[in-house]
Amino acid sequence: MRKLENYLSGQWITGDGEGQELFDAVTGDTIGFASTRGLDFKAALAYARKKGNAALRKMTFQERGRMLRALAIHLLSKKEQFYAISYRTGATRMDSWIDIEGGIGNLFSNASLRRKLPDEIFALDGDPVNLGKNNSFMGHHILVPKEGVAIHINAYNFPVWGMLEKIAVNLLAGVPAVVKPATVTSFLTEAVVKEIIASKILPEGALQLICGSAGDLLSHVESQDVVTFTGSAGTGLKLKSHPVILQHNVPFNLEADSLNCIVLGEDVAPGMPEWDIFIKEVKKEMTVKAGQKCTAIRRIFVPENKMEDVWKGLKPELAKTVIGNPANEKVRMGSLAGKEQREEVKTQLNKLLATSQIIYGSLDSVEVMDADAKKGAFISPILLMNDSPFASSEPHDVEAFGPVSTIMPYKGVDEAIALSKLGKGSLCSSIVTADAKIAREYVINAATYHGRILILNQECAKESTGHGSPLPMLVHGGPGRAGGGEEMGGLRGIRHYLQRTAIQGSPSMISAVSSVYQQHARGNREGIHPFKKYFEELEIGDQLITEKRLISSKDIDAFADLSGDHFYAHIKDTDFNGTMFEQQVAHGYFLISAAAGLFVDSYDKNPVLLNYGIDELRFTKPVYPGTSIYIRFTCKEKTAQEMKEDATVRGADIPKGIVKWLVEIFDDTDEAVGVGTILTMVQMKNKLS
Repeated sequence: MRKLENYLSGQWITGDGEGQELFDAVTGDTIGFASTRGLDFKAALAYARKKGNAALRKMTFQERGRMLRALAIHLLSKKEQFYAISYRTGATRMDSWIDIEGGIGNLFSNASLRRKLPDEIFALDGDPVNLGKNNSFMGHHILVPKEGVAIHINAYNFPVWGMLEKIAVNLLAGVPAVVKPATVTSFLTEAVVKEIIASKILPEGALQLICGSAGDLLSHVESQDVVTFTGSAGTGLKLKSHPVILQHNVPFNLEADSLNCIVLGEDVAPGMPEWDIFIKEVKKEMTVKAGQKCTAIRRIFVPENKMEDVWKGLKPELAKTVIGNPANEKVRMGSLAGKEQREEVKTQLNKLLATSQIIYGSLDSVEVMDADAKKGAFISPILLMNDSPFASSEPHDVEAFGPVSTIMPYKGVDEAIALSKLGKGSLCSSIVTADAKIAREYVINAATYHGRILILNQECAKESTGHGSPLPMLVHGGPGRAGGGEEMGGLRGIRHYLQRTAIQGSPSMISAVSSVYQQHARGNREGIHPFKKYFEELEIGDQLITEKRLISSKDIDAFADLSGDHFYAHIKDTDFNGTMFEQQVAHGYFLISAAAGLFVDSYDKNPVLLNYGIDELRFTKPVYPGTSIYIRFTCKEKTAQEMKEDATVRGADIPKGIVKWLVEIFDDTDEAVGVGTILTMVQMKNKLS
């Protein structure tokens, strides 16, 4: 019988001894064994820091993002071999789609974040802060990759997504990972990692895999490392309290299983679209992955006068669910991940039955298709009912991690909010309502106890990803029982693996360090107009001081006629008593247009391809007729653009980048009257390698 392999310190190795036996969740057959006995975890972490971290830190965010995209494309081409293995975890095709293609989608999504990050190995965070009256001293915040390794200890329910959603973030940040999936389904994670390593897309040391016990892994963490854990709150607390983690203040992100809830709004009645949406959502969350999701609905809160209608609507829908061999196309719910998981679900169910009753399903029997119910880890969907949710603690304390939910009544939105909070902190909640007032009341008052809230109605139902679907651009986690952590969340997630450091100095020094021009820094005025330079030739701080232009009343009138903007302040015969102005004032947009006329160079072709937009435009002082203005125009920031794959798109074959320019407009007293950032697309001499 084969033994699973671990990938550590650059090689595939097996642990000593037989290790833990792994089973096919559908047939009960032995798949193999997993062991980590005798493996040197201390050396593996050191290898990640020395080899993987060093390589990733040398790459820019753009390069790391392209690396993630290449990896996603590669894994997508191998997805069918992952599906074949995934069936053995008890997952249906749809379950596996969430796990496999959902995980790959996470790589794509995080790869796209590179467009919001600089073409640098670090990033700035937030806005600059002026610390001196004479503009010679300032502060900023810089984000640099931590010099350690991300250690991901994952749950058994999503052996692919659980890994990919985490490593996508740390790899984009520039930090390597050691992944320790739950042993029971680690054979699927192993298959994916083998493809990742074989592709050679990641630098060596960027990803390592442990299939089996974590052993003394956490005894070797250091202050620059980050540990994440997904699983039970009890195990999470034990790991989070590890003396080495406490001693070195190692960041620890905990995502614990939680008693998530869904609320049916008081406004929703049978026959409304929202009624059908609610029934469908509850059924889906009970049966997808056989209820083995940390985000699954465990508590169903329904207005007390609609309780019977709801459970009568749910029972026939649950009865339609075909249970059995997930490889069979007719099957809609597979098995649990293993017989141990099934016994654990039954144990927890018996606790719930102390105050609740089964109104659908069975603890002991289940009809299955194309499988043997005794050999596989199958269980029936079970719907419980509890009539006294405020008097019963079990529904709010006990989680049966399977296709199990409890329906409970409430009176008024205040009670629904109070009941939602009895879960002591949840990853997510949903409310199905067509009433905006009910939605607002619930969200604002329930948010403190939830990491995510879905407002579901007919307007968004077709595009909604559903109650149980965390999204890479939004944070995933929750307070209290849910662990108090946050994962993903777009740029927020990346910051978990970056060190934020306040930097102080002169604007020129901060510009030099950050590769972003800071206002009031010295400029480079060498006499060549910046628009005559190709992308590679431009340097941060290249600067132009323009000639002056006199603003006349005739100019303001002409711009008003041309633009159609006849706001009273731009009309010279306005009575200005009681206004903020002394006399006719120039349009702000006229000033920025006039500024362009001052800094744009001649009619000749040059490397500037087009104007890409304007950011952060502010008008800081009125400009009256008779005032002269001039411009200080400075190269602020550069980001190279990738070549478009579709060569039929106009300009796709032109290598180029985006250049941000700081535009400062001054009057004849040298006081700033306007400031903004314009973006231009500038041609490169050479293609991006």
